[in-house]
Amino acid sequence: MAEYESIHGTRVRYLSSDPTLDSSTEGQVWYNSTSGTNKALVQIKAWSAGGNLGTARGSGGGFGIQTAAVIAGGASGTTVYSSVEEYSGFSWSAGTALPGTQSNNTGAGILTAGLSIGGFNPSPGNSTDTLEYDGSSWTAGGALPSGRFGGSQAGIQTAALYAGGDNPPPGYLTDTLEYDGSSWTAGGALNTARRTMLGAGVQTAALASGGRLASGDSTNASEEYDGSSWTTGNSMVTARRYIQGFGVQTHAVVGGGFTTTATSATEEYGGTNWATSSATLGTARYNNVSSVNAPANAGLIAGGEGSAATEEYNSNINAITQATWASGNNLGTARMYLAGFGTQDAGLAAGGATVPFPSTAKGETEEYNGTSWSEQNNLGTARKYLAGCGTQTAGLAFGGGGPYSNLTEEYDGSNWTSGGNLGTSKGSLSGFGIQTAGVAVGGYDGTSLNETEEYNGTSWTADGSLNTDRYQFASAGVLTAGLAWGGQPGRPPQTEEYNGTAWTIVPGTLNTGVSGQTGFGTQTAAVSTLGIDGSNTTQTEVYDGTNWTISAPAATARRGAGGAGTQAAGLAFGGYTTTQVNSTEEFTGGTEVATASTLTTS
Repeated sequence: MAEYESIHGTRVRYLSSDPTLDSSTEGQVWYNSTSGTNKALVQIKAWSAGGNLGTARGSGGGFGIQTAAVIAGGASGTTVYSSVEEYSGFSWSAGTALPGTQSNNTGAGILTAGLSIGGFNPSPGNSTDTLEYDGSSWTAGGALPSGRFGGSQAGIQTAALYAGGDNPPPGYLTDTLEYDGSSWTAGGALNTARRTMLGAGVQTAALASGGRLASGDSTNASEEYDGSSWTTGNSMVTARRYIQGFGVQTHAVVGGGFTTTATSATEEYGGTNWATSSATLGTARYNNVSSVNAPANAGLIAGGEGSAATEEYNSNINAITQATWASGNNLGTARMYLAGFGTQDAGLAAGGATVPFPSTAKGETEEYNGTSWSEQNNLGTARKYLAGCGTQTAGLAFGGGGPYSNLTEEYDGSNWTSGGNLGTSKGSLSGFGIQTAGVAVGGYDGTSLNETEEYNGTSWTADGSLNTDRYQFASAGVLTAGLAWGGQPGRPPQTEEYNGTAWTIVPGTLNTGVSGQTGFGTQTAAVSTLGIDGSNTTQTEVYDGTNWTISAPAATARRGAGGAGTQAAGLAFGGYTTTQVNSTEEFTGGTEVATASTLTTS
């Protein structure tokens, strides 16, 4: 048997502890003398559960990537749908419906530039439709030369490929059609006529594998397209049909399908051979849809015959844990537009408002210990639309609306005492920092404001102004490294960073502009959640210092909630739905950690 050194050109290292686990370590093997084990850093391949579809269905047109996928149409039993759903990476939400009901249609492209091609409806039958999606509306593209359904896909909206499918009569097809964004032209024919197969890649380098033959049998045949002709490649491990997958011609993944029954098996193509993956779907299924334009190391499969389940596939050196929200214990006093600060295990809620309108200002103060809220001494002055910052034992509450206030109060873990007044009376402002180095920014005093004031533990002084007037917005960070985003007027998606002197608009913008949102964290690791974007929302976004990314949605849509904590461990509480609420939710941020595997012998 060949030795490791002769195969890899390096020796197994003898170490007392694991080396730094990063991409430079991938594929290496070492002996950990402390644990007495051989270890390696290898890719972890696994499916994990995502958010369920709103409507259980299969046989729809799927396209996009893992964090921005689309299912268009589809069927459940004899019911055919026109509805469209979009996936954020955590949950599905309604998109703009197709012009008509459609199943067994084929998808290609991405969420903001996708295609639904062909399909079948009992009436009027096989479709010639090519429908183009821009993320908000569908428009008609060039028609197929004849009605058909169940073909494979590859490519993008302006350079797509549709191969095979069914068009009785004459039946199963070998046709290949190429789309240039306006019309279809004939390409080279498949070697094997079939439908409901895997399609992956781009128009000039595509893959078609598996599927159903005219005989009714499944096939494991695999073919590669070079832009003009198909070449037979090595077969899949298992013949299967009604399948979807993702990737490119040289690296693709297929999960599920139908052999003689629904399967949960996953296969991976490396450009030459297919191999059975160690990862298996949690739910065996067929007629599912997938994020066809996703890379092979990060895709998803959703729905299927009688299923609403979504599963995400990841293959890399990191063990991935998705962000989550979990229910905490309720506030003692339901309220909205309150001040919140501290941490997930030591949070504080102060003031706020209750309805019916005109709302009543509240002075209640409550502390959260990670498990439950406890009532403390009230604010000296009941206030709503106020802001706060600091910790549970050294906090600050300031401003307020209805009437507008310039009051500041300091909290020592038991009592509130008066501090120096703000320079301007205002409400609906935002705050960040600590008790002896706090920041009050923006707000409303009859008009929207851009002013910034800094607190030194005794008094407030004016400093650099926001570039955008705003109120009912969120902020995070400390005096020398702050962040502000969203709000009114107009729910601007802009993000501004503060360096202790001046505000700068940065390129990273919210995916959805909101106001009345809840924020916590730091300038380089912030969380924006809840708020109103036309209606109350559960959407959560996380900021990495450069970009905002959609994260796990909260459970209860609301606005005007308090917040505390960090991107790793946060808190949202209270707020307004159709009335003030007392619910609390705890946020646990997602992680990606390089994980060494212990090698075993058998």
